[in-house]
Amino acid sequence: MILIFLMATMVLDVSWQVFTRFILKNPSSFTEELAGFLLVWIGLLGASYALYTRAHLGIDVLTAKLSGFRKRMVEVLIYLVIIIFSFFVLVIGGFKLVKLTFTLNQISPSLGIPIGYVYLVLPLTGILMIYYSLYFIYLVLRRENLNGSVPTTGMID
Repeated sequence: MILIFLMATMVLDVSWQVFTRFILKNPSSFTEELAGFLLVWIGLLGASYALYTRAHLGIDVLTAKLSGFRKRMVEVLIYLVIIIFSFFVLVIGGFKLVKLTFTLNQISPSLGIPIGYVYLVLPLTGILMIYYSLYFIYLVLRRENLNGSVPTTGMID
């Protein structure tokens, strides 16, 4: 739902930019910056949604020809790597970046908002990816077949 809202906002934003630039001959000053910020949010939250729906390329490349215990252990290993990456890069690195931008009081030139709010998507995405990875590890260890199915419970539904 959040991704749909962000995408709709981006479409309206870019449409307004085109209208003001080519029809009114007076381009809006904030729309390009807003579109860039929305693209960052859509891209990162889209990555966590792709993990949630198991649509990431390469997650099943290693497990497609395996079965049984080996397949489950490789799946657990893949999700552990995702957890480690998400924790160190997205959560810890993201929080440090957010803190730094708030400390330095970085403000976006056109919108006038603190850049830290734009970067908040990094730790948010990391937390979502860790949550989904832990859930999938739980399912693998319970020997439930994932086969690209979307879990029925989750924070995105």
